[in-house]
Amino acid sequence: MGNNSIKKTLIVAFALCIVCSVIVSTAAVALRPQQQLNQELDRKTNILNVANLYEPGMDVEEVFSERMAARVVNMRTGEYTDKYDPDTFNHFEAASDPATGRTLSGPEDIAGLSRVEEYSTVYLVGDPNDPSQIVLPIRGQGLWGLMRGFLSVKGDGNTIVSITYYELSETPGLGAEVNNPRWQALWEGKKIYDDKGDLSPEIHLAKGGASGKYEVDALSGATLTSNGVTNMLQFWLGEGGFGNYLARFRSDVSPAQAQSADVERESEGA
Repeated sequence: MGNNSIKKTLIVAFALCIVCSVIVSTAAVALRPQQQLNQELDRKTNILNVANLYEPGMDVEEVFSERMAARVVNMRTGEYTDKYDPDTFNHFEAASDPATGRTLSGPEDIAGLSRVEEYSTVYLVGDPNDPSQIVLPIRGQGLWGLMRGFLSVKGDGNTIVSITYYELSETPGLGAEVNNPRWQALWEGKKIYDDKGDLSPEIHLAKGGASGKYEVDALSGATLTSNGVTNMLQFWLGEGGFGNYLARFRSDVSPAQAQSADVERESEGA
């Protein structure tokens, strides 16, 4: 066949596509374990960062194992569960599973999630029975898509330490300022709930400047992203999210202590 024949051109193109596909597929399969390790390392780095424990150059795995303890929480009861391994449990997958997730509709879905998990993983800093901080995973719709991050709360269950986002598609210089260290610093010391003792969070972003302990400055020129941040916090810190769990800390009885007491009462009753 001549070099200019259509048949030869198609054969060469087809063969090239096959070879390239095999190379790309092989590389994807071979590198998948490393990609998963990198994703896990990035997750742990973000958790340490929101807890103000991260330092450049540190051994993330070592510090994480020494300073953090993961627990799976039943969102409805606020109690820990041993049904799932916190090191492998994936709350994103749990949300889509009918057995471990539920559908949100109407006013309940203020964060624009459609479905949420019944169980989620939390990360405790220090003594798991009396943690100095509690790191909670949060997510919700921003202007252009889903925003995923972490919120760190002090062991009193009511005082914010910091907030960070590891996945977002917001506009650079506007909504993407949620990851500006100067804006994140505004969250330290802010309160989530008032003194009424209910599960309705008061924390929100305030347009025109914050004026109280329940307010943080809204992002300039990013009203919809600011609303998204407020909505996701209202959801995840409310009764549909971690509200019942954090209430245990505000009542001076940690979930671990409460669960231990429940087990003891059951044993006595038996």
